[in-house]
Amino acid sequence: MTHSARELRVSAMATWDGLADRYNAQKLYETRALETAVRLAAATPGERLVDLATGTGLLLRCLAERPTGPLHAVGVDRSARMLARVGPLPSGWSTMLADARAVALPDGWADVVTCSYLLHLLDRAERVEVLAEARRLLRPEASSRLIVVTVWSDERRPGGRLISGALRLAARARPTVWGGLRPHDPGAELTIAGFTLTRRIVLPRHGYPSLVIAATRR
Repeated sequence: MTHSARELRVSAMATWDGLADRYNAQKLYETRALETAVRLAAATPGERLVDLATGTGLLLRCLAERPTGPLHAVGVDRSARMLARVGPLPSGWSTMLADARAVALPDGWADVVTCSYLLHLLDRAERVEVLAEARRLLRPEASSRLIVVTVWSDERRPGGRLISGALRLAARARPTVWGGLRPHDPGAELTIAGFTLTRRIVLPRHGYPSLVIAATRR
């Protein structure tokens, strides 16, 4: 039995809406990577930030805990139920119901774009669209930056190949539960999309094995 692209999108939306009530429970597994992403973003007062696939706003909350942050921050997600659980945000910050591939903000609106735990959930064509939208949102200056977080394990390190294999097996065995843990390194795709990679940080412990990449807009 085959499914149309529309049917698959509707199914994915229902899955994320259904997870909204308990999504915050996995904060423990994402916190270290999100804190690293926020640190690399280094958003300063006067800057504007867009958080693609913000979910229940875990990254926004990490950002709000820092002594200084952006003047404006917009958390974008296509699940209304996820956004309903974001909670109070600092003055000047907001959420937006939208697909990460089509955000209703002007070209060059943001100084920083973050995208955490999304790219590894998508197929290649969708990743190309998301990265193109991230680049469009960023100001056309070298100081504009993109921070992405994906589930990943460095197979060159001791135990890395074992972790990656276990993640893939779990994703295939129980896709509705562990399907989001497919490892993915988006470095090459970022370069093709018009970004210059500036930092790569591997976080194999204390949560989901993750890769945090910082890049600037070319």
